[in-house]
Amino acid sequence: MQLAIDSIRELYRLWQGKEPGGLDVLPQSGSERRYFRLYGDHGSVIGTYGSNIKENETFIYFSEQFRKKALAAPEILIVSQDKKFYLQQDFGDISLLNILEAKGYTPEVYALFKKSLEALARLQVKGDEAMDYTRCLTNTEFGKQAIMADLLYFKYYFLDALRKPYDKQKLIDDFEALSNYLTHTEYKFFMFRDFQSRNIMIKDDESVGFIDYQGGMKGAPQYDVASMLWQARANLPDEWKNSLLHDYMNSFEQMTGHPVDRNIFSTQYNGYVLIRLLQVLGAYGFRGLFERKAHFLTSIPLALKNLRWFIENQQIGISVPEFRKVLDICIDDEIINHFTPVQATPETPLLVRINSFSYKKGIPEDNAGNGGGFVFDCRAILNPGRIEVYKTQTGRDKPVKDYLEQQTRMPEFLNSVFDIVDITIEDYINRKFENLVISFGCTGGQHRSVYAADALARHLRNKFKVPILLHHREQAITEQKG
Repeated sequence: MQLAIDSIRELYRLWQGKEPGGLDVLPQSGSERRYFRLYGDHGSVIGTYGSNIKENETFIYFSEQFRKKALAAPEILIVSQDKKFYLQQDFGDISLLNILEAKGYTPEVYALFKKSLEALARLQVKGDEAMDYTRCLTNTEFGKQAIMADLLYFKYYFLDALRKPYDKQKLIDDFEALSNYLTHTEYKFFMFRDFQSRNIMIKDDESVGFIDYQGGMKGAPQYDVASMLWQARANLPDEWKNSLLHDYMNSFEQMTGHPVDRNIFSTQYNGYVLIRLLQVLGAYGFRGLFERKAHFLTSIPLALKNLRWFIENQQIGISVPEFRKVLDICIDDEIINHFTPVQATPETPLLVRINSFSYKKGIPEDNAGNGGGFVFDCRAILNPGRIEVYKTQTGRDKPVKDYLEQQTRMPEFLNSVFDIVDITIEDYINRKFENLVISFGCTGGQHRSVYAADALARHLRNKFKVPILLHHREQAITEQKG
């Protein structure tokens, strides 16, 4: 990580002729790319490191093409000679998803979704003009091969993990039939590929900017609309989905200059909604069931409920019986309940007490009288306290958190902790137990244990809605949350 930071700083110096005034390491998302925010006299820019040079080249090429046409893409400011690092315009850190979660389903938020779809239509149509699709990262077009890849991704990483019987050959035959059906679309323009509210940045409460379109290719415009309107985390109301689809078709007609057969457009849109829902389930399965990343697991029930509503209310225009049988398996109450965590209610008496402590001063006593719970030893994780600059900081300070998340096995350690603790929380809620004590210890009770205790408290509040009594013993901090 330090090498990446040094290289990004050097690239900034080449661009501006002087050192940046500051640098923040931004949180890592689902990819292996790393992002940095660098500050200077004229504001901030985003620095990116990616070891996949082809991916970098594709993003840079797309961005340059879009900027020439005044589309909603960031300007590329400078690229390193090895093409592993580049600086780009900073669209800020507030996404459309952030605004939706903060303000809810208000007219103001609806207007931002509508504006984003208008900008999408411009990007798809104008971005397609003179685009060299041989520069794409993977496929040049979202055709049969790419559709089959999404369906197989769902099969291998979600469906097969359910361990339910089905006819594999008949399912593949149905995949082939659906892929052929969706490939024959009259509209093909630039396809963003991952158009969702998390990748739409909002600056000054109104300006729309797009990020993370390096997976783009030529394809059906309906796919991007489906991606946005059916994003599980956004969970848009049905009336919003229908109204925004019509808003988009109006914008699309204006950009192409030709009327759209809305019945055909909507039928094919439904097919791409299904493909996108299944691709997302495959991604959640891979990140959650295989990589054991907790927040992906908690998104699975929302995605399954989205899929259930779609199957019960929409038609895709083709008969695929084995595929339908498999979809019915996925949306069965048994499966949805399996992935839906038990959550605390006002009638649930469970209080989870989470401590951080120093082993030099002994393990905290359990005064609740339960006598069970867990004590986790964090001393196998690299100690930030051995690094001079972190000695006066704690596990709540951003530099220490960045170090633990990026340069130690703390994320892997916590994923295992979450797996173990979750089993007990579910059981205790169901049995109406009143107390559970969980403690994290390290050498000084300052860095690793503090970070781990905060992380578990956040995880349990988000997943189970249980009240937390958080006590950092050596820091003399006690917080009641939830």
